[in-house]
Amino acid sequence: MSATADHAEERTNPAAKLGFQPGQVVQEIGYDEDADQDLREGIEAITGQELVDETYDDVADAVVLWFREDDGDLTDALVDATTLIDPGAPVWLLTPKTGREGYVEPSEIGEAATTAGLARTSSVSAGKDWSGSRLVTPKAAGRK
Repeated sequence: MSATADHAEERTNPAAKLGFQPGQVVQEIGYDEDADQDLREGIEAITGQELVDETYDDVADAVVLWFREDDGDLTDALVDATTLIDPGAPVWLLTPKTGREGYVEPSEIGEAATTAGLARTSSVSAGKDWSGSRLVTPKAAGRK
């Protein structure tokens, strides 16, 4: 694919900037009717696979976690999201943007991520109403 085509896809597919690759299995947690359908369809278009849900019991290549302020404990949700991915695999935490119902404070995201053993590597606008935080578990290679 040419660089021009890559840029065109980024404009037309909201999931292009999230870094998914063809063939990846992406587990979706916390889906509700307010989830961004264009983003979901974009992820499926890139990976060539349907998103798998919370009942998926094999190792996923990445997790998309939709989370709103009243969804419970964010740390618990993040710990649960990492149970079936490899170290270093991303968890995309999708939260409502500032001013939207269910908005989660960035400080809460940072604290929950740290407590869950995750590091935030980037943040993106993931659609009209959603912000995305890319969180990863540390790779085992750095440990002794």
